[in-house]
Amino acid sequence: MEKLVIHVPEAKSALVKALLKELGVAIEWNPMEKEAYLKKITEMPAWSEEDVNAFEEAIKTMNGLTTVQ
Repeated sequence: MEKLVIHVPEAKSALVKALLKELGVAIEWNPMEKEAYLKKITEMPAWSEEDVNAFEEAIKTMNGLTTVQ
């Protein structure tokens, strides 16, 4: 069986679930609450100025490259 992740508008969720069940699709539901999501992203470490500078330098270098024809 293949695993598929889809994003369904909340208003159409029940319809899509009913259709998928009729087709014999097993639905795995693992909702993440808004509060849990916000907590998770606030616990992510911030990038240091050094990290940001490294990316900016890499972007400048890549933008300065030319293709050989």
